[in-house]
Amino acid sequence: MTCPAPSSPSQPTAANSSALNDLELLKLHGVYRQHDRGRCGARHETRPKVASMMVRTKIPGGKLSAEQFLAHLDLCDELGDGSLRITTRQDIQLYGVTADNLREVLRRINEAGLTTLGACGNVGRNVVCCPAPYRRDPVHEQMQQLAVELSGRLLPSESTYKRIWLGEDVDEGDDVDEGDSAKGQPVEPLYQQDYLPRKFKIGIALPDDNCVDVHTHDLGLLAVCEENRVVGYNILVGGGMGMTPANKKTFPALARPMAFVEPEAVVDTAIAIVKVFRDFGNRTNRKQARLKYLLAEWGMQRFKQRVEEYYGRRLSMPRSINVRGVDDHLGWHPQGDGRWFLGLSVENGRITDGESVRWKSALREVFRTLGPNVRLTPQQNLLLIDLEDWQLAIVEEILCHHGVERIGRISNVRRWSMACVALPTCPLAITEGERAMPGIIDALESELARLELGHEEFTVRMTGCPNGCARPYNADVGLVGRGLGKYAVFLGGGRLGDRLGFLHMDKVPLAQIVPALVPLLTLFKHQRWQGESFGDFCHRNGPGELAACLTRQAHKENVGSVA
Repeated sequence: MTCPAPSSPSQPTAANSSALNDLELLKLHGVYRQHDRGRCGARHETRPKVASMMVRTKIPGGKLSAEQFLAHLDLCDELGDGSLRITTRQDIQLYGVTADNLREVLRRINEAGLTTLGACGNVGRNVVCCPAPYRRDPVHEQMQQLAVELSGRLLPSESTYKRIWLGEDVDEGDDVDEGDSAKGQPVEPLYQQDYLPRKFKIGIALPDDNCVDVHTHDLGLLAVCEENRVVGYNILVGGGMGMTPANKKTFPALARPMAFVEPEAVVDTAIAIVKVFRDFGNRTNRKQARLKYLLAEWGMQRFKQRVEEYYGRRLSMPRSINVRGVDDHLGWHPQGDGRWFLGLSVENGRITDGESVRWKSALREVFRTLGPNVRLTPQQNLLLIDLEDWQLAIVEEILCHHGVERIGRISNVRRWSMACVALPTCPLAITEGERAMPGIIDALESELARLELGHEEFTVRMTGCPNGCARPYNADVGLVGRGLGKYAVFLGGGRLGDRLGFLHMDKVPLAQIVPALVPLLTLFKHQRWQGESFGDFCHRNGPGELAACLTRQAHKENVGSVA
């Protein structure tokens, strides 16, 4: 089945994909079919797979009520594996859902006023945004409203979701675009017959607070503010973290400025960009199908001209603004309306009850007792918001009773770390991520304390494969799975997220990662410039000079030991 002709002035040249198959439809509906590889063996083994589903709830800007979070806690206990996970895109993921329970899970999520539609698949994914609830700050409110509006405009309108999972009788004619229908079949008004070539990610940020890692998205919106209001957005395009090391035509990329648009034009401009990607993105090679590869092929000028054709008018040049800061919003903060919010660090986003820390029980008690609203962050953490003065001590008591540490008792290296799910459930993982990261951080904490560097703030991010879900390629230290128990080590990114790192070492065994970082941290301690971060230090020296410095340092140590 071919894709209908676009409504733009020019015809696309990319090949069309076939209609959605069952697994693609599941993804579009927010569901991934997985299996526990820890129970089923390695990839090459032939033991039967124990299938289950991962269900992802799409939450624009990470905004939830207490009741909606409690609904997910109930689902993970009753119909999942007993845990929730906050993602780097402000979603919630449920694991271990069986096929028999899938309809009930999706029905209950929708009854809570949320949806899983469009949380996965070749569509616009969850729109991420700074979640800070500064109530008297119109800038944050404008950005958060934009996230909700964009998410709504990008939500697939196809009726299969409602029929299958919610049992609703839907008139398919409501979804038909009369100008684009093919043989009488319903066609998505935005996505048309074959949806997008690949996923499409959007993030909204402030120059002073790039907590969403705005440069890592297909489309980044960097707010331009004057007199405490948003006067427009710089449009950044072409970000994306995934790569295939054996394929030199694939690479991580950071989004670059394309244009400046006023607030009233930003949604239509974003839709035009999505349509250009829909019609010209690569549909013949999945590894070349992200927007960043179309930008690399066309160049910015040609891409912008095509967007202007779809949008219908010329776009202004981008403003001269850059990312200057980042805030993880942890700890206690006044909202500006007499109430408070509390940012809690959730290691790798996993909400469960362990032996020492009982996250689920703590949150259940807080939500049932006090009913605060919730915001999820792109660092996999959560904010308890709208708390009154008299509630603060109660929250502290509940968290302390359940072993939940507040920010003053968490090291900086742990605070700024992230890891992807990886094994045992992710089908793309080739090694550990989330389960290995705490041990890495434990060892780093000891070494940083010994070197008197515990106060330093730098990002450490780990993924179980090169797809980059935890955004390792623009971190101070990126650890990327390259084989079972082995990782590539990237250096030279930074907390601001506006610079890619470089490959320092490849296929490093898990047990050797921290020993390989210690000489670098020692160099950093003795040779850094005033106020220089670890990522800045590595970037300034570059791979060649760092290697030379390490060689000289090792030589001095050897001479000293012989003497």
